[in-house]
Amino acid sequence: MALGVYRSKIEADNLEETLPTKKTLKTIDAAAKARAADYAAQQKQQEMRKVRNSRDNRIALIASAGAVVLALVLQLGYFGFGPGSVTPNPTASSSANSALVPSPALAEGRTWSGSIEINGKPLTVEIDGANAPQAAANFLSLANSGFYSGNTCHRLVTEGIYVLQCGDPNGDGTGDPGYKWGPIENAPADDSYKTGVLAMARQSGDGSTMGSQFFIVYEDSVIPSDAAGGYTVFGKITGDLSAIDDVIAGGVEGGGTDGKPAVEAKISAISLK
Repeated sequence: MALGVYRSKIEADNLEETLPTKKTLKTIDAAAKARAADYAAQQKQQEMRKVRNSRDNRIALIASAGAVVLALVLQLGYFGFGPGSVTPNPTASSSANSALVPSPALAEGRTWSGSIEINGKPLTVEIDGANAPQAAANFLSLANSGFYSGNTCHRLVTEGIYVLQCGDPNGDGTGDPGYKWGPIENAPADDSYKTGVLAMARQSGDGSTMGSQFFIVYEDSVIPSDAAGGYTVFGKITGDLSAIDDVIAGGVEGGGTDGKPAVEAKISAISLK
């Protein structure tokens, strides 16, 4: 055999020894595919984690914002005694009131004094006919007609703000004297309602939805204004609040912070002069 041919055979034999077999190639290919699939799976898991984290962050932000909005809505709606949504009407005036609404002239622009009896115990009061003539005239007219006698105070709030709400003939926050009126009068500019204040309840966002419901502030409270403004202050308790001490101490029925008083608070009579 010629040297060149022999040398070429040796090189070919050596090359065959260094080249992988078909079985080895298949094994290598399978391993490579497995590694590629594993890498792709890891990449997909990472992408899914990123998506989940992003989604969770959005949900957390939405939940946090929702909690803030809910808290604000609840606070602004403490005195919204009517059902359903209300269109704000901050420019309402007494000229829009029906003929059923007592004339502001009945308040005579002066201070009225007397008492509100709750559970047979008197709260001495003053009604401000000078600064809140429409509210004072309405309260005087309803009181003198006996409208309030026998009504219960249906709502007690014991957290955030501190009020006892009364004057609903239905006893559940839905009643009125058969009419509604406005506008808002004598609301504090700083939204601060001092202990003993008497103020009118109304639907949130509407200054022309006052009727017969009012609230007694039994501890200093900041009650935020809404789109319509604040709440009409028409008088105050001039003595102590001992007549409702047991009602306040009893808290809310069921242990909540806003609802029906656990101890009944019934208006026995109202006398003013």
